[in-house]
Amino acid sequence: MSALVPLLVALPLMGAAVALIFGRRPKVQVGVSIVTLTLVCAIAGVLLYTVDTTGDSIAVSVGGWPIPFGIVLYVDRLAALLVVVSSIVLLAVLLFSVGQGAADGDDDTPVTIFHPSYLILSAGIFNAFIAGDLFNLYVGFEILLVASYVLITLGSTESRIRTGAVYIVVSLVSSILFLSAIAAIYGALGTVNMVQLAERMTELSPEVQLVLHLMLLLAFAIKAAVFPLSFWLPDSYPTAPAPVTAVFAGLLTKVGVYAMIRTETEIFRDSDLNVLLLVVALATMVVGVLGAVAQAELKRILSFTLVSHIGYMVFGLAVATAASLGATIYYMVHHIVVQTTLFLAVGLLERRAGSTSILKVKGLMRAAPVIAVLYFIPAINLGGLPPFSGFIGKFALFDAAAREGDPLMYVLIVGGIVTSLLTLYALMRAWNLSFWREDEEHGEEAEVADRNAYLGAAPAASTQTERRVIPRIMTAATAGMVAVTIALTVFAGPLYRLCDSIGEALMQPTSLSELEGDRQ
Repeated sequence: MSALVPLLVALPLMGAAVALIFGRRPKVQVGVSIVTLTLVCAIAGVLLYTVDTTGDSIAVSVGGWPIPFGIVLYVDRLAALLVVVSSIVLLAVLLFSVGQGAADGDDDTPVTIFHPSYLILSAGIFNAFIAGDLFNLYVGFEILLVASYVLITLGSTESRIRTGAVYIVVSLVSSILFLSAIAAIYGALGTVNMVQLAERMTELSPEVQLVLHLMLLLAFAIKAAVFPLSFWLPDSYPTAPAPVTAVFAGLLTKVGVYAMIRTETEIFRDSDLNVLLLVVALATMVVGVLGAVAQAELKRILSFTLVSHIGYMVFGLAVATAASLGATIYYMVHHIVVQTTLFLAVGLLERRAGSTSILKVKGLMRAAPVIAVLYFIPAINLGGLPPFSGFIGKFALFDAAAREGDPLMYVLIVGGIVTSLLTLYALMRAWNLSFWREDEEHGEEAEVADRNAYLGAAPAASTQTERRVIPRIMTAATAGMVAVTIALTVFAGPLYRLCDSIGEALMQPTSLSELEGDRQ
């Protein structure tokens, strides 16, 4: 099985090279991308089944160097699960983009550039999830940065270049901070292997540990869009093409959350910043959802809800029990799938109506009932209505926090409930205005009246564009993702048991001898 682990990263990189070679043959690029991500999904599924049934992790030292020297790739239940979910999401969004490219040509997402960049982005995501040392994790982040900057500026419009510049500057600041922390850690302890760091961290004074801890947390919080470091996200994501926005929203911030989980549970187990994390989690939830309520544009609404729901994951991490970590992993899987699905549904809505402004869009219940259903199901799921996976994840998280009996935990629970209700309000208000209102003539004066009636001082709506045909493959890809969101509820029992076992494993640190024993 160890031979399969490097393929998780190598296959997308090789696929990107092949796609670049066949830049003048779009159909070949599409085929290469689909086959590559399908193979990665299958390999990740096999690895997940293996590590779950045997209970043993798989560690691979690239180049044959003995552990902990060289690059170590590490696959446990958590890494394998996230690679499986990520590959499913990446494949669905790829199919969505194929339909968009077939209908629009190269105007919005130039195929020659898109497919190599998309596969490189996939390689960066997979590499980050299976990295066994901090430097390789940094390399995964940098692969993400390069590919995401290309993808976020596709089309070279003024708005995309402007927001892309902000995105790249913020990402570079985070990367510099991360690299500085790695250099300081290596200088102090002589290693960057996570397992070895956990054993040596006690050699440092508490003050030095605190500084290193805060540096890493700050770097990861920027990438995860944790408040107050989330200012860049609502302006950056909505301007990108629909497939790019969907995969960014679903996956990129979760890589930052994953890095926080790894470092908090493995490297800094004895350094307690849980109170700080609880306060930050509450602020992230509340400020994010208040931003969503104040918006008139669907992509910005979803971008702010994305920020707010990162708060739930930070909350679960801060509770720091096996139950809360299991709930956090389950909620992370739920949010990756549901948030991506919502952005795909909004992409369909934009093509059908020519806008994503809830002040401009009307009457879609009759005109596009399929889109109405594809938006409604993940929307109520994200809002946390029972019996969907959003409710299951939040209830499990609140239950784990309530067991601790800390007054601050109860404040977070109340904040989480309020955030969930306001999320449901923002998404259902958009549903009501976009789908249920009668489709009548809608001039500028009527739009101003609607803004005053429904949204007060909300920002101006997006400009109207031409309506475009929706290829069946785009609808099918979105419907497939909706089916996956439902599957998270139908199969919540076995999935949650898996996440619960992940939470228990995270509370039991792996020793260097065990890591060497896991090497196959």
